Amino acid sequence: MIDAHAKTYLHDDLREVRQAVVAKLDGLSEYDARRPLTPTGTNLLGLVKHLSTAEARYFGEVFGRPFPEPPPRWDDLSARGTDMWATEHETRAGIVDRYRRVWDHADATIDALAVDAPGHVPWWPRPDVVLFNVLVHVLTETNRHAGHADILRERLDGATALDGTAQQKDAAFWARRHAEVERAARAASGHPDRNSSRQR
Repeated sequence: MIDAHAKTYLHDDLREVRQAVVAKLDGLSEYDARRPLTPTGTNLLGLVKHLSTAEARYFGEVFGRPFPEPPPRWDDLSARGTDMWATEHETRAGIVDRYRRVWDHADATIDALAVDAPGHVPWWPRPDVVLFNVLVHVLTETNRHAGHADILRERLDGATALDGTAQQKDAAFWARRHAEVERAARAASGHPDRNSSRQR
């Protein structure tokens, strides 16, 4: 049986990982917060914007408690993917502030409802859910994107700690670590020669 303890546990974890995602923006230039860092355009501010949209939907309309600033409809194909990046007209502060307002709204929904309160997710194959399902889903998605944010931030400036600051390791330490991981990967693949994989 799912109880209130499970709801509290999941909710506390969600609160923590939200903060970790937003902290990845700390100290970055406007350009670095927004610029695409993968071939598909993944960027740090876009991750925050996307998570804001997701929580607004999942803890809003799914439980008949719509967020006052409604996101695009889930079935609006023209809006698909637009929550993954910020236009030049959207400010970083505005996106982060909206995410925090979404947190407040989501937290109120989570606090108000029992862990087995029914909801409806029309875009899921099995749309009838309870709060527990949605809490697990949103926590999983937020953690997934927090992992993306960890890697993007490390790529930008080497910051690897949860709070966005660089760990107390110098460049030489990380160069040695990188070389050791590279050596092990090549040895395991049967290609210890650095140039062998390029010749295949």
